[in-house]
Amino acid sequence: MMSQQPPSVRTIQFDGNQHDLSLVTIGLGWKLNTKRNKWWQRLLGPEEEGFDLDAMAILLDSNSKIKDFGTERDLGGGRKMGLIGSDVVFYNNLQHPSKTIWHTGDDLKGGVGGDNEQIIVKLTEVPDAYHKILFTVSIHQGQLRNQHFGMVKTAYIRSVDARGKEIGRFSFAEDHGFEGKCTVVLAQAVRQAENWALEIVGDSYASDSFVEVLKNHV
Repeated sequence: MMSQQPPSVRTIQFDGNQHDLSLVTIGLGWKLNTKRNKWWQRLLGPEEEGFDLDAMAILLDSNSKIKDFGTERDLGGGRKMGLIGSDVVFYNNLQHPSKTIWHTGDDLKGGVGGDNEQIIVKLTEVPDAYHKILFTVSIHQGQLRNQHFGMVKTAYIRSVDARGKEIGRFSFAEDHGFEGKCTVVLAQAVRQAENWALEIVGDSYASDSFVEVLKNHV
């Protein structure tokens, strides 16, 4: 179930006159707050293992709905992989069919400095059928491993233009209110009359599956 806390919204305007929007990088970074400093904490055993945070981009139409859920791929042994060629760009579907949005790959550890994961968007070429792009992060097997975003010391989302100039950045501190939450919609890019804007959202879910986010856009 989605968190009932009011989302904290901040808007970063993408101004084509000041920035080269032909290739925009959405960078995500995080550091954990699991270090055991007290002597009695160290008796509990080793520190928490690194989080596997999975970033994704979800393209939506003018009604905030997903147009294409793609196909399934048979992996054998009764296993199937879905959302292939869909409007959901993630570790199993690294590039959108329009070739205007792609994921650079999955970071299994996080917290090593710089962007942990990046999603690249040819913002000026995104097909007109798409009016919004959600940027979401989930903790892989977070519920199984008892990991949640309340254990993340800092996290940020930033945008960088084609010339490497940072357009804007928003950071989530320790008091971000994500205790017990394993999935967060960090931001959404919204098409405007001539340009786009990046709106910080902050909707959160207890589930560690981004399918919970998809259910809101079917």
